[in-house]
Formats: sequence, structure tokens, C-alpha cells
Amino acid sequence: MMRHDKALTLLELGRRLAGSAEGLTLDEMAQAVGVDRRTVERMRDRLQDLFPQMESVADPPTKRFRIPSGLDGFMQSPTLEELTALSAAHLELQAEGATARAAALRSLEGKILAALRAPARRRLAPDLEALLQAEAIAVQAGPRPSENEDVLGAIREAIKATRALIFRYAGGSSPGRVREVVPYGLLFGRSNYLVAAEGDTGGPRNWRLDRIEAITISDRTAAKPEGFSLQAYADQSFGIYQDDTEDVRLRIAASAAESARHWRFHVGQVIEPLPDGAVEVRFRASGMRELAWHLFTWGPAVTVLAPDRLRLLLVEQLRQALAAHEAA
Repeated sequence: MMRHDKALTLLELGRRLAGSAEGLTLDEMAQAVGVDRRTVERMRDRLQDLFPQMESVADPPTKRFRIPSGLDGFMQSPTLEELTALSAAHLELQAEGATARAAALRSLEGKILAALRAPARRRLAPDLEALLQAEAIAVQAGPRPSENEDVLGAIREAIKATRALIFRYAGGSSPGRVREVVPYGLLFGRSNYLVAAEGDTGGPRNWRLDRIEAITISDRTAAKPEGFSLQAYADQSFGIYQDDTEDVRLRIAASAAESARHWRFHVGQVIEPLPDGAVEVRFRASGMRELAWHLFTWGPAVTVLAPDRLRLLLVEQLRQALAAHEAA
């Protein structure tokens, strides 16, 4: 087993060197595979025996090493686990209605399989089919995301060309109005959104893709602001909706504390144990209405400590639901 582990580590280092355009220093190589410097020096020498094309590049005060022509096809062949994960990702997107991205992964899967030699394909096929049959996708209730290929294609082309977009928007306060926006990026989730700013001074807003019609790319040059991070923008909100950012404090009862410890409410959350076995979850986010919807799934196990607006939203929705069902 130990020899097998060493061989896998050596192969992993070889793949890292083949996949790096600028190469890796000895210290970077050691960190990448989790060994000390003397060990990685011996591994480098062994790789030089296996791959004579390996070269060193001066990068004073040190050197970088790389394998410029890559590893051969045998060593770069995808594993059964990698192909299974790719197939499962394609099927999951397909089940969720994300047809455009599902088609892209399906196409990639086909290209990878076509690149394999026939004996390798025949060897992998039965196990791949068996694993896929043994893994199912649990599709949750919710809106089906829209992935119109014409809309996605236009948005991606505009982002690459740094051009504005023009479309008729069937949502918002003026349905049917033609908009011209600066595209920042795409958010994929329970519904899919274009993140874009309308006008020269407006901040980013979310535009639902299924409400975008007659989209065209403008001749006007338009790029997102320098330093804008789509991930940081998305992380501001509990879900998709963006509004005022507030400090959230939730108390989860002891009966559900273990579940809360393994649940991600927000990327910036802090979970603190309380003396009675409960936990307090704290994070800063916007999207209080969407958070309120989620908190219903926790039932009486959750108590909103802050902010007041979130607590009042919960009370308002409870009253509305109670009125609707009591009158039925």
C-alpha cells in the first residue's frame, strides 16, 4: 500500500508540472503534494528519468520546473470516478431544467469518451453505467430555471466583447420596457439572473433570464467597474434577493443544534454553542424575505434574535398563512 501511495504522489506531481505553464519551484512542489524538500528533490529526479522533456527555468533566486509537452495519453486518461462525476453533473443539470449547461457538459463528456482508445472505453463502460444506475438525483420542488441558449449566448458574448446589452424586460415596475444595461455576470440558482447595471450611475441589479426578451448586443462599449467581484456580490445576500445588509442572529434550539452545525446559512456565518445545548448562528447579509421563507423549514426550533425586520416578516407571513387557511 505504501509503494502504491508513493506512486500516486509521484504521478500527481507529474500532472501538476505538466499543467503549469510557468512551472513550479521545489518549495511549491513540496507544498502541492505534502512532502518535505528533500523528498521532493528525489521525486523531481525520478520524474526527470520518466519524462526527459522536463525542463528547468531560471527564476532568480530559484528555479522552476515544468513538463512542457505534457504527459502521455495513458497517464492523462480520465478515471472512472471523474467520468461518473461528469455524467452525474450533466444529469443533475438536466433534471433541474438547466438545459444549456447540461448540453455543454454532455458535449464535453462525449469528446472525452471519443478521445479514449476503444479498449479503454470498453473497459470503463460497464462500471460507469453501474455507478450511474446506483446514484439518483433528488430534484427539489421550486421554480425551473430558464436557460434560453440565445439569451445566454448574447450575454456571454457581450461580456467577452465588453458591450452593453439591449432587451425588453417583462418584469419590474414597467413590464415590457426596453432596457440597456452593462452586464456584470450571471448567477445560477433556483432561478437564473443576469447581474447588470442600468445607466451610467446605477448599481448592479438582478434581472431574471426568463423575463428577458428580444435581446441584442449594443455597439456601445461597456464594462463592469474595476474591482467588482461577482462572488462577493452574491455573498452579500442570503439567497438571490439584494436589499439592505443587516446583522442576523438566530437561536437554534438544542433539539436541532446538531443539524445547524452542519448547515450553511451564509458563507460568513459564525456558530456559537450556548450553555443549554442550543447554538447561536450569526452572519451579515441582505435578502431578509428569502431568509424568512427558509426559516419556516426549521419550525419552532429557530428563534430570530435580530434584526427586528426579519422577525416582523416572519410574523406577517404567519398571519397571512393563518388567515388564508382558517378561512378555507
